[in-house]
Amino acid sequence: MGIGKTTVCNLLKKKLDKAVFLDGDWCWDADPFQITEETKKMVVENICYILNNFLKSDVYENIIFCWVLHKKNIIEDLLKNLDTDGCRIKCISLVCSADVLKKRLSIDIAEGKRSANILEKSLNYLPMYSYLDTYKLDVTDLSSIETADAISKCSY
Repeated sequence: MGIGKTTVCNLLKKKLDKAVFLDGDWCWDADPFQITEETKKMVVENICYILNNFLKSDVYENIIFCWVLHKKNIIEDLLKNLDTDGCRIKCISLVCSADVLKKRLSIDIAEGKRSANILEKSLNYLPMYSYLDTYKLDVTDLSSIETADAISKCSY
């Protein structure tokens, strides 16, 4: 949260050929925002439904998805429900230093884009990414454009 996923993915969508972008948050934009077993199941089903439709389409060659994926089981739940035959999947975690994350989130908080409690939550999630089987892209010193460029060239 606050590292720049959505901004980078929007840039990446313009860089890649025949690209479409889904932000997982769009499938769970509710007020009040409630995390229950029912809503967690629903959002994964919503995401998989949309991603599978993109995967079936002949129109798209690059499907970009972002969400806060800080736990292995969330990634596994998504992947096991996707028809990825003939696809190459790249799981990339954007990471940065705690100081840079604080700075980025503080700007959003000051501008009223996020509530103050997001800072502690996001900082607590940061170490969890080291346990994931994903490519870690350190964006501490990268702009959004540089990050999108690095992802577009990533061949891991």
